[in-house]
Amino acid sequence: MDKLAILTGNANLELARNICKHLKVKLSDAFVSKFSEGEIRVKINENVRGKDVFVIQPTCPPVNENLMELLIILDALKRSSAQRITAVIPYFGYARQDRKDQPRVPITAKLVANLLTVAGANRILTIDLHAGQIQGFFDIPLDHLFAVTVFNDYLAEKKMKDLVVVSPDVGSIKMARAYAKRFSAGLAIIDKRRLSPEKAEAVHILGEVEGKNAIIVDDLIATGGSLVEAAKALKKAGAKTIVAAITHGVLSGPAMDNIDKCDVLQKLLITDTIPQPEEKQHSRIEVLSVAGLLAEAIKRIHHEESVSSLFD
Repeated sequence: MDKLAILTGNANLELARNICKHLKVKLSDAFVSKFSEGEIRVKINENVRGKDVFVIQPTCPPVNENLMELLIILDALKRSSAQRITAVIPYFGYARQDRKDQPRVPITAKLVANLLTVAGANRILTIDLHAGQIQGFFDIPLDHLFAVTVFNDYLAEKKMKDLVVVSPDVGSIKMARAYAKRFSAGLAIIDKRRLSPEKAEAVHILGEVEGKNAIIVDDLIATGGSLVEAAKALKKAGAKTIVAAITHGVLSGPAMDNIDKCDVLQKLLITDTIPQPEEKQHSRIEVLSVAGLLAEAIKRIHHEESVSSLFD
């Protein structure tokens, strides 16, 4: 492991430290700050020549700042003669614009993929992309992990029975099906109508939820509008308890108010791909760590071992 180096920007220092604890390695010394006018300043304070370097930096809010930090760190490592540079991006921002579904709109997921490659990334490691096809936007290897194992361990401890996994919309069916298979549970889908980018209305529920313990699964929660609508629709349809397992807790705008007012939602499970400040902590929100999952993937990539078993 002497050729392994773990670096991080300022996006999620706690996650980087936890990954290093799992790997039993020291977090490499890097100075990531700003000049007086706000430009990002980076200096790698130790020799990384010939090393296998992993940069842990989710592009979470503030998205532009964290993305720019990542790009500048990658450039610094490339110019420092690192042997291989892997960008570990637990939460991949700008992923919601992944296709041209209207006239005169960008495909930002592809733009960010190009920026990362040009900046110096040789490989990408990420968790639960907003859309699976984003993997094809990269011309370098990409390992796409799933947080289902983290949620599965939690739910196994709670010994929940009579489960039904609920997809909050048609786009999340594939993820919900994978969760249902893992939990040996039924599957339900909420047919919703999107009224605006932030607001959606649940219309129908496809599947049997009456008398069941429902688990709503999705890749990210932003304002929480869709989750609240889904929880209300499930309660109206006769679900016993309602839990949400959502990988990336963006929790922007009125998210905390929406969750606070939604009494039918017993628990919101999110992961630490995005750090949660004190004002976003709530008695019904529980944060599970993906540090062990990412550490195992980093170890296998470093030793040139198969990572495929972590995709299941």
